[in-house]
Amino acid sequence: MDFTFPCDQEVVKQLLPHRDPFLWVTRILECEPGVSIVAELDVDPDLPLFKGHFPDYPVFPGVLIMEALAQAASCCLLAQDDKAGSLGFFAGIDKAKFREQVRPGDTIRLEATITRNSSRMCVADVVAYKGDKVCAQATQKYVMARA
Repeated sequence: MDFTFPCDQEVVKQLLPHRDPFLWVTRILECEPGVSIVAELDVDPDLPLFKGHFPDYPVFPGVLIMEALAQAASCCLLAQDDKAGSLGFFAGIDKAKFREQVRPGDTIRLEATITRNSSRMCVADVVAYKGDKVCAQATQKYVMARA
């Protein structure tokens, strides 16, 4: 398949198997398939998770920022013809750091650079930004498998 970037969430849904309430990529701004991606997530203030995390001071969970970064990196990988239709499963998260809180209504920029791209194992250096501030970063590993 040929994908054109930038794109909205309808194209994201063609790349990823994820759906609401667990789709964490709103749009893709730039993508060089198999190499790098810049995407965004609009953090919906009406997400039910904010009722419990935390009721008096809602914060988007760091684990979901990591998931959003993995979904963005997976879009980059799945845009390649040889990986289309695969599923990416976490194999590891190394050097994870959380630096800036993400609050309801924020938009975070999700950037991934693929550093290893083999038939089964892929590795990406990922960074999430709110404006020019780093929210989270890590090296993520994924096992690619056919559905």
